[in-house]
Amino acid sequence: MILSKSDYLQYLKQDKIALGIELKTSGQKLLNFVSPNPIYVFQKRLRKAEYYKNTNPKGIRKLYYLYLRYLLKKSSIKCGFSIPENVFGPGLAIVHYGAIVVNGEARIGANCRIHSCTNIGASGGKKEAPIIGDNVYIAPGAKIYGKIKIASNSAIGANAVVNKSFDEKGILIAGNPAKKIKEIDIKRIIKHI
Repeated sequence: MILSKSDYLQYLKQDKIALGIELKTSGQKLLNFVSPNPIYVFQKRLRKAEYYKNTNPKGIRKLYYLYLRYLLKKSSIKCGFSIPENVFGPGLAIVHYGAIVVNGEARIGANCRIHSCTNIGASGGKKEAPIIGDNVYIAPGAKIYGKIKIASNSAIGANAVVNKSFDEKGILIAGNPAKKIKEIDIKRIIKHI
């Protein structure tokens, strides 16, 4: 969770690395200024809103936080994301535009790589949502729901329906209903960790 300016800057740095965004040359900086990556714009707005929300905004900072929420909502609609504040850890990589719906009660660790058409939410009208560890790859179309836990260094396959906990680290989870398919090395899938 972002609790200070240094946390905020660290989250931005990790998100930039996860997305593979390099702005080293003046040409890259000019291209980013003229045509910024909408996913990274969304993530920057998300992180800034998290920073202002978590550092107890009062007075003019409260108004600025509300303005940031407005900008975040615009980016959310443009990209097709429904991702609330304070859910993802640093190093978030949203790979494509498209429907991504995440419950505000979910907690996802550092270095999550997530694809479109993914839902992470509660089940049966209950408030509890998944808790997902660090270094997790979530393939397109995955549905993860309920009061469950997914261990770190895991991969969730395309169109998997995950409604039970998986405590073993370093596994591929896939199918409907989801089950362990095999052991994996997550560093082969998430390259920046």
